[in-house]
Amino acid sequence: MTTMRSLIALLCTLLHALPALSQSLSYSGRMGERALLVVDGQTRMLGVGQENQGLRLLALSDDRAQVSLNGRSLWLNLGSPTALGGSGDGGRESSSGGRIVLMASSGGHFQVPGSINNQSVNFLIDTGATMVTMSAKVAERLGLDYRKGTPLVTQTANGQAPAWRLSLSSLRVRDVELHQIDAIVVEHDMPVVLLGNSFLSRFAMQREGSQMVLIKR
Repeated sequence: MTTMRSLIALLCTLLHALPALSQSLSYSGRMGERALLVVDGQTRMLGVGQENQGLRLLALSDDRAQVSLNGRSLWLNLGSPTALGGSGDGGRESSSGGRIVLMASSGGHFQVPGSINNQSVNFLIDTGATMVTMSAKVAERLGLDYRKGTPLVTQTANGQAPAWRLSLSSLRVRDVELHQIDAIVVEHDMPVVLLGNSFLSRFAMQREGSQMVLIKR
């Protein structure tokens, strides 16, 4: 009996000594350019690029935040906690994942926040665009020296317009990141970045009603 009590006491001691097997991470709100993040009940306020105890904020929008936790990249939906495994890839999202699920907006378009060269942008899926396409204004915000790219001439509703072709070091949508993606910068203003076939061609695309699924090839 004494031996049994000793074994139980030892087991309890070992269990308490183990690190937590799971974590809870959530995006709880936005204050200006900073995100309110909650890790296991502890609140952290971070701006894009800031890091605290292994948690770094990579991108931020009103309803989503992209973070890196101990080197693992995740997208968090506002108000929806994400359970993370203490080891392995038990979390609901994985930085090695190759599947992107998108839901159409009320207008039938597929829009999604993401990043180019680790800087936040808003994408619009455009299967008719040959390449990822952005305005010069967006390119300048991202720090792209696009005028050193290959000059092109594009055809618009108002006639021909200059454009430049370049390669993006990285492009991320949700937890999927690709490298060396061809893109075009145009002079006319565009509120979003068109996610064209230089990115989409690397995925198998499935469409069911208002849902689109991209599966990395």
